Formats: sequence, C-alpha cells, structure tokens
Amino acid sequence: MIVWVNGAFGAGKTSACRELVELLPGSMLFDPELVGSGLCRMLPDDRLAPVADFQDLPSWRKLVPEVAAALLAEVPGPLVVPMTLLREDYRDEIFGSLAARGLAVHHFVLDPEETILRERIEAREEYPADPAASARVRARCRENLPRYRTARRWLDRDARLVDTSRFDPRQTAEHLAGLVRDGAARCPIVHSTDSTADTVAAAVLLFDEQDRVLLVDPVYKPMWEFPGGVVERGEAPTDAALREAEEELGLHLEAPALRLLAVDWEPCTGPRRGGLRLVYDGGLLGAEARAGLRLPVDELRGWRFVTLDEAAGLLPATRYRRLAAALDARESGELRYLEAGRPAARGVAKAG
Repeated sequence: MIVWVNGAFGAGKTSACRELVELLPGSMLFDPELVGSGLCRMLPDDRLAPVADFQDLPSWRKLVPEVAAALLAEVPGPLVVPMTLLREDYRDEIFGSLAARGLAVHHFVLDPEETILRERIEAREEYPADPAASARVRARCRENLPRYRTARRWLDRDARLVDTSRFDPRQTAEHLAGLVRDGAARCPIVHSTDSTADTVAAAVLLFDEQDRVLLVDPVYKPMWEFPGGVVERGEAPTDAALREAEEELGLHLEAPALRLLAVDWEPCTGPRRGGLRLVYDGGLLGAEARAGLRLPVDELRGWRFVTLDEAAGLLPATRYRRLAAALDARESGELRYLEAGRPAARGVAKAG
C-alpha cells in the first residue's frame, strides 16, 4: 500500500510523514526526490538542460513506481510518500503504474489556508547553516503557489484534501493515520493484472454527425484512449468490444452494428503488455445516445469527440497511427493489418 501525501511546496508534507511512519506499523518513508536527484547526477548535461523539473523526466515517472514496488518487497509497508505532484497526467502515469502492480494508493493533499501556508513558508529554514540556500527554497515555495492553486481543482476531485491550518505535524499525522485505517482516501483505480503475457484487446470507434471520433480519458494513464479493453478468457473479441462499450459508456450495441477496421500487433514496452489490438467501427452516436453516456468513475474521467488532427495531441504515437489506419480503412472499406500502428504487408483484404 502507498500513502501518497501531496500538497504545495512548504505545506509540511515531509514533517507530517516522518510522524506518520511512527503511527503505521511496518511503514517506511520513501522520498521520490531521491530518485530525481540521482537521475540529475547520472544523466548527461545535454539531456538535463531543457528540463526545469526532474518530474518532467520520463525516467523519473517510470522509476518511482519501480522503486516503490521494490521497497514494498523488502518491508511490510505501507510506503509513506511525501511528494508534491501537481500535473494530472503525471499523477495518472505514476498511480496507474502502481495500480498495475497491484499496489493500492491512498492519496492525501495537505491543504492549509493560504495565509497559514505563506507563514509556514516564510518560517522555513531548510539549511540553517546556509541562509542563502534557505532563501532560495522559500522563493521556490512561493513561486509554485499559483501552480498549486491551479492543480487544486483536479486534486479536489482525486484526493482527500486535509485542512492542516490548525494542526502541527503530529496532529496531521494522527489525522492521516485514522483516514488510512478507514480507507477514506483510497484511489478508486482498478488496473491490476496477474499476468505479463500478451493480450488481445478490442476497441470501438464511435462518431458524431461531424464524423469526429470519440476518445475517453482514463484515470490510470496519462493520455487518452479508445473505448475498449482486454478480451477475457474464452470471450470472442466482438463480444469484448460490445461488453466494454456497455461497461465504459453505458451503451448497448448490437454485434451486427460493428465492423472490423484494423488489427494491430502492439509490442510489449516496459510494464505495458503487448498483443493484438482489434479496432471496430461502432457507427454514429447520436445526440440522444450521447446524452445517456455513463462513465465508470474508477476508470474514466471524461470523453470528447475529436478530429484526427486533434487526436495527435491526445494519443500516444502508436495508438494515433492505429486510429489513422482505422479511419482510412473505414473510408476505403479495406481491412488493415498493422504492427505497432504501421502497415506490415502490402496485401489488404476487403472488410466483410
């Protein structure tokens, strides 16, 4: 289990978390800043030059879940993580990766009143022997307050905000410990798997009157996706596409309404499994059907219709190529076979 304590720079996360590990038996403190500082020492200067924050390094976002899982293999847990995380896509990436490893995440945000927060920032003496360094830390805390105010909107939906205006670190830890025991801040992400084998997955493309395609925003990964999911054991891919449309969108589609557009072999990359990805044309989603869309809050955050050009900024490169090929197949009536989103053979078959 992960207890992730978020909040503005200077909110007192580390002090509270040091107290918290004393209240949660078997727990230990894990500071992801150590991963960031290690990367900054190891990576070449030309790679670090364009990066203002180590959180912007993809390697940091990949390593944090890996290190967390490795630590929890060594200690009973939970792992207490004091870390400011203000970008929602980074949260999706890291928490989704933790969930894929079967690790539950309890997400808290220390949220004192801003006047109290500013007082605490001005009282910080991070480096008592180096006043100039302490002043730089305070300046950084102040500079990041606007980012926190902006992020607070999505944090309020995602995490348990705790007003610590009248709490000292021990009182904050006692309050958090009670919420952990109650499960009051556990993230409702279900994205675990008991296998590393390749999978078969089925997706459904749905269109509006302007021929834009529907994409959904998962809570467990940083980029957008097609409606769909993994084919279960013994399940036909077409049945899986119908089931996923109903589970993810509340839509009841009929099998004859689906037409297979593309089959894409996706290679395994990092912790993500590879396998075959089937893309179906689900047809027009009219205004009445759109009004009835219902998303599972533990899986999807939202939906929108986009053009192919707009999809380029929302989908990973492989998935974008898959969409482009599927839309081309829809136009031409020819089934596409792809590998990593690219045509793998010159021959094509007429879609039936």
